[in-house]
Amino acid sequence: MSDYNAPVQDMQFILENLCDMEGLRELPVFSETTEDLVEAILTESARFTRDVVAPLNQTGDQQGSVLKDGAVKTPDGFKEAYASFVEGGWNGTPFEPEHGGMGLPWTITTALQEMWQSANLSWSLCPLLTIGAIESVIAHGTDALKDKFLAKLVSGEWTGTMNLTEPQAGTDLSLLKSRAEREGDHYRIKGTKIFITYGEQDFTDNIIHLVLARLPDAPPGVKGISLFLVPKFLVNDDGSLGERNDAYAIGLEHKLGIHASPTCVMSYGENGAGAIGYLIGDEHDGLRCMFTMMNNARLNVGLQGVAVAERAYQHAVAYARDRVQSAPVDGGRDSVTIINHPDVRRMLMSMRAQTEAMRALAYYTNSALDRSRHHRDAETRGYNARRTDLLTPVVKAWCTDLGVDIASTGVQMHGGMGFIEETGAAQYYRDARIAPIYEGTNGIQAIDLLGRKLLRDGGAAMEELLDEIDQLPDSDDPEIADMLTAQKHANTALRRATEWMLDPANNDVNRKFAGAHAFLHLAGTVVGGWLMTRAALAAASGQTTGTSPEFLNSKRITARFYADHILPRANMHLETITRGGDSVMALAEDAF
Repeated sequence: MSDYNAPVQDMQFILENLCDMEGLRELPVFSETTEDLVEAILTESARFTRDVVAPLNQTGDQQGSVLKDGAVKTPDGFKEAYASFVEGGWNGTPFEPEHGGMGLPWTITTALQEMWQSANLSWSLCPLLTIGAIESVIAHGTDALKDKFLAKLVSGEWTGTMNLTEPQAGTDLSLLKSRAEREGDHYRIKGTKIFITYGEQDFTDNIIHLVLARLPDAPPGVKGISLFLVPKFLVNDDGSLGERNDAYAIGLEHKLGIHASPTCVMSYGENGAGAIGYLIGDEHDGLRCMFTMMNNARLNVGLQGVAVAERAYQHAVAYARDRVQSAPVDGGRDSVTIINHPDVRRMLMSMRAQTEAMRALAYYTNSALDRSRHHRDAETRGYNARRTDLLTPVVKAWCTDLGVDIASTGVQMHGGMGFIEETGAAQYYRDARIAPIYEGTNGIQAIDLLGRKLLRDGGAAMEELLDEIDQLPDSDDPEIADMLTAQKHANTALRRATEWMLDPANNDVNRKFAGAHAFLHLAGTVVGGWLMTRAALAAASGQTTGTSPEFLNSKRITARFYADHILPRANMHLETITRGGDSVMALAEDAF
């Protein structure tokens, strides 16, 4: 398996040129996040992931996690890598210093998380869930809960989990059966949860579970769900650990990929009166509180698509440079390394261009998140909040769908050896396949983009985005001018699709939502193209700092490939949206 080297130069380029880090530094909360500091943090994280986390990826996949007598043993080296992670202070990078964090923008933490995920997706899932739990406790927890649990969650001394799914309740959380009973200043929780990532582990001496359950007087449906904090070990007033809570892993799922990540079946309160839990937010308002964690997780899962794609791309490049096969098509008798063959170049360039566009989209969306929270101007905060809400389902679904496609291309790049586990290419494909499923399937993301975002606000947030894309400057450079033309055509396709979706005469709901997946991919393709075109403009301007001429030239070429090969898909998606809805629902149910 090839070594992983974080693409630090591209990360820095995107941060500075597409996320306007200079503008973020003008906000008082981020004033100390200098360009030199960012470079130092990225460089140190790259060293940590390369030397400590990445070498455990393949061995972790082979060993997997094991449950015995209620305890989980993670693969060799995982526990020690996590201890190094906590010692380095990495878990607290985006959180305020008052909670023990470093106070970095989410934009920077996004780059760090890409490294951790790319180096070892299974290992990185543990801090990912903890970060989401921290967000929920900060946003909705009482001061008492924050005082007792937050510091050790932020440091990473304790980890967090998210407990939604039950055997009968996946996407449809209205079917939840877990129950909570009031008991003084706490609640007793009973129920079974499935698919709980790192529900049990050997990294830390306590785990903080966030659990959805119903109270006896809860109204039916999702409006009757409450959110509870359920620690593995109860915590005394002095911060020391108390008795074991009735929260146990009773099984591990056997999965297609992410073998090293323990995906647990959790049992709450089955050994007595119930597991002790503490209410987060108000009673019957749990789903809204959980979605603080869920939205965070959706952006981070979208980033998993970027991360696995980058790792698969690097693996494929290393193989293509080494594998000798066949004479070149332009003449010559001797076999050459396969990187010299045009079709191999096509695959590599497709992997590279889409990965860079995905990275740009994920980082850009998180920069909008930072501005929505911290900008001094209320109107600017609102503008960026709308942009973040609009693009979150696109980041989650478009990036993870492409992550699977790119990992699959990586297998294809290896030929028959890609189908053999020892080469490592298959692991990226297997690991990537979960990302379009968890934290809300990609079909749900498409429904969210169309129903909760586009239709609910009458297209206002999308119109703001389309107008901003239309403001790309002209260029005298013929190559960039061609990219701008391609981008203009793609933007027109997205605008027409938006108008079609919003047209009151088009009132067949099934017909609209039959095109939701294509609409999301159209949005991802166009916004990715916009960011790649902006990258080409920045590379051509000569005003970027800390980047080599070779890198800038590669950036231009990659952006041109995206304009030539990826942006034309916009018209295909438009045709699917406006013409294909009728045939989706035409076949009778009993004809399937």
